[in-house]
This record gives sequence, structure tokens and C-alpha cells, in this order.
Amino acid sequence: MDILQLIDRLEELFNNSRPIPLTHNVIVDENKFLDIIDQMRISVPEEVKKAQQVFSQKDRMMAQAQEEANRTLQLAREKADELVGKEGLVQDAQRRAGQIIDQSRMEAENIKTDADQYTLDALMGLQTELERLTNQAQNGVQVLLQKRLPPETMSQEK
Repeated sequence: MDILQLIDRLEELFNNSRPIPLTHNVIVDENKFLDIIDQMRISVPEEVKKAQQVFSQKDRMMAQAQEEANRTLQLAREKADELVGKEGLVQDAQRRAGQIIDQSRMEAENIKTDADQYTLDALMGLQTELERLTNQAQNGVQVLLQKRLPPETMSQEK
């Protein structure tokens, strides 16, 4: 029987009891009163057991919920660490790519400068060689012309 029902029966017994005049006391049927108290003694441990079961279920559910929350939090931290690590790798790769591009640009500029210098040196050498060959050709022409002309023409030209 439910403990609240037993309390209601006890209250009903009290309310139906005969009052003693000029006092706040009542006359209660002793057998009924003791019977209800015995039933309460039996019922209370049962109610306490039920309450303890509910309480332990609550504790177990709370522990499971806490464990699940901790597991979820740990997974979230691991995922965040992984994302941060990936972001760091991406930033490192971008930084390295920028360095490689800068280095490649510098090497390309050096190669262009060296190629321009080589071309200038080659053209200047060619120009010098052409001037030398032109001088030789002019000297050869002069020599041949002097051989063909009579000596008096030569004196007039000077």
C-alpha cells in the first residue's frame, strides 16, 4: 500500500475520533491506529527502496550523460586540434610556395641578366671582329688599288 494512502487513513481516523471535551485531545481506536502504523512500517521500507532505486537510476543516468558529454567534448577537441594542425600545414605550404616562387623569380632574373650580358659580350666581340675584318678589307682594297694605279696618280690624290 502507498504511504500517502496510509497517512490519509491515519488522518481520517483522527478526524473521525471523538474529542474529549474542553481539551485538544481525542479518543482514538487503538487497534485501528496500531494497524495503520504497522502497515506504515511495512510500507515505508518499500517506498524507501523505490526512492533509492529511482535515485540510483538518476545517478547512473547522470554518470552516463557526463561520460557522453566528456566523450563528445574530447572528440570536439581532437577535431579542433586536427583542423588547427591542417590549417598550420596549409599555412606552412603556402609560405613555402611563396618562397619557392620568389626564389624562382630571382633565378629567372639572374638568368635573364646573364643572358643579356652574354649576348652583349658576343655582339661586341662580333662588332670588334667585323671592324677588324672591315679594316683588313679596306687595307686590302687600298693595297690593290695602289698596285693598279700609276705612281703619279697616287701623289695627286694625297
